Amino acid sequence: MIVVHHLENSRSQRIVWLLEELELDYEIEIYRRDPKTMLAPEALKRVHPLGKSPVITDGEHTVAESGAIIEYLIARHDGGWLVPDVGSPEWVRYLHWLHYAEGSAMPLLLMRLLMSRLGHKPVPALIRPIGKALGQGVRKQFLDPQLARHYAYWESELSQYEWFTGSEFTAADIQMSFVLLAANRSGDLEKYPAVARALARMRERPAYQRAVARGGEFAL
Repeated sequence: MIVVHHLENSRSQRIVWLLEELELDYEIEIYRRDPKTMLAPEALKRVHPLGKSPVITDGEHTVAESGAIIEYLIARHDGGWLVPDVGSPEWVRYLHWLHYAEGSAMPLLLMRLLMSRLGHKPVPALIRPIGKALGQGVRKQFLDPQLARHYAYWESELSQYEWFTGSEFTAADIQMSFVLLAANRSGDLEKYPAVARALARMRERPAYQRAVARGGEFAL
């Protein structure tokens, strides 16, 4: 039996979605973040040494990292319909977006989230004004311009294609879903209608709705 070790408000949401798309039997074990630090609980270290999510167990196998889990589940559990034909232009796009999500997009979004919290607990009260000013400066001078470039890139691509790889839904869209949700949480997609429409299409899929019902949707 596949077990998803699912940390609330985390990337593991898309693994639950993938399992719903594949119509596989699975169990979900939900872990709660520490309310003060917002970090994963120590219990996750009993599943994987890094104590991070997503991570799944499937019989004797323990697999971590979103991209690796997606590739593993597709290869092992008859998910080839979620991958374009190897060698096709769509397949090349698929590879790009599957790895772009964590390689290029999420580091910037995560850094922005961290910068936004420098003026709040658990940062000590005496240095919160400094932390807030530092965070705002980093965002204005570096993060916001970089993210705007990425958003414009998504908008350009999704103005031409219904999904990230073309006309067909693929696992790359599942991988990119968390990126779009993270951007949307800050209101960033209001200026990018094609991206907003893509996120709406994702949310309309029955498998996505079942995944949200079981594991929740990103809400940090």
